[in-house]
Amino acid sequence: MPVPLAPYPTPPAPYTVPPNGAQSQLVCSGCRNLLLYPAGATSVCCAVCNAVTPVPPPGTEMAQLVCGGCHTLLMYIRGATSVQCSCCHTVNLAMEANQVAHVNCGNCRMLLMYQYGARSVKCAVCNFVTSVGASPSTTEQKSAT
Repeated sequence: MPVPLAPYPTPPAPYTVPPNGAQSQLVCSGCRNLLLYPAGATSVCCAVCNAVTPVPPPGTEMAQLVCGGCHTLLMYIRGATSVQCSCCHTVNLAMEANQVAHVNCGNCRMLLMYQYGARSVKCAVCNFVTSVGASPSTTEQKSAT
């Protein structure tokens, strides 16, 4: 006569966001993974690298940028003028959206970002310097006269 098998244990209930939705995210200061944490937490311990990352005070607006040195996503307090990458130690300029403009590199067509008022921007991929102060047609007309 077959022996009945014990039932499998019920799997743990999937994690659900608290009813008030009080959950935020930040980037781990050790391994740069995205961490979720509940409202009221003062620090978060990463399950991957065990680094403890302090939580910014409530109401602090955060912004993000990609490091120009190693392309790591960095989070910083909005309003900061520069952000040092914890991976490669590059100091990145942190500009608001209304302080920057975009242009395609004149050589490799890579989309470049530069501060308003700049006359040129150097491409980090091919090192070509693209003029942004005047359009090429305007420059040609000026030099022709």
